[in-house]
Amino acid sequence: MDEEKRISGKKNIMLCIISVLLLCILLFPLYWALITSLKTEQEIFQNPPTFYPHVLNTQSYAAQVETGDFNMFRSFGNSFLISMGATLIAVLLAVPASYGIAKYRFKGRKVMLLSFLVTQMLPVSVLLTPMFIMFKNMHVYNTWISAVLADATIGIPFSILILKNYFASIPKDLEEAAYLDGCNRFTAFVKVLIPIARPGVMVCAIFSFLYAWGDLAYGMTFILDQEKRPITAGIFNFMGQYGTKWSYLTAFAVVTIIPVALIFIFMQKYIVSGMTSGAVKG
Repeated sequence: MDEEKRISGKKNIMLCIISVLLLCILLFPLYWALITSLKTEQEIFQNPPTFYPHVLNTQSYAAQVETGDFNMFRSFGNSFLISMGATLIAVLLAVPASYGIAKYRFKGRKVMLLSFLVTQMLPVSVLLTPMFIMFKNMHVYNTWISAVLADATIGIPFSILILKNYFASIPKDLEEAAYLDGCNRFTAFVKVLIPIARPGVMVCAIFSFLYAWGDLAYGMTFILDQEKRPITAGIFNFMGQYGTKWSYLTAFAVVTIIPVALIFIFMQKYIVSGMTSGAVKG
């Protein structure tokens, strides 16, 4: 027994060491972006490279909030509005759609599910032209509405495919018990089924928000005015004709990923539970 404990202890130590090494490898690009943002342009191109800034440069972060064509706070607000709008549309449409697909058997159901899978595979470049024509005809081109609708098309198929498994795994007896308690189909759906599927709804909302927050192609294509563009479009303000300001660019990247990091830190339990629960039954 003692020998088994000793072997098990060594195995756990080895697994911990391997996990730490993998974590360091995965986090190294983020660390390199951070220290690059704090270096001067001369030190960035120094050979051999330095693994910490010898001269601390904070001007790259100060430039993010300076007034001009690009304003960090305004771009943050644009991205937040676009991401929240796309998330709201994705959740409101995906929740009832996934419930209907999971609970009802109708003609064309499998074709519909296949179509959602296909839309997930299509590259963004294929969708830009038809969306551009649609938004021009709808007179929403160069507005936040065009970016919101475009980003929602990313979150809706993903949300439906995730939530379908949640609703399919909910026992039918719970819904029937709600009918006996006086609920109709709509109130049973709102008061019973949605609360049970809450982890899945949270996951869909989080990933829909992250998809919209990280979008660049739609924000650059469908919004022309700089003051309306999302924060991801600001990356081009530090890429000039005669070179790239790498300290400014990496500082911009660090500031941009802060909301994403906060979401993963505070919403981790929802992401883990949501990606595992309800994923057994299809």
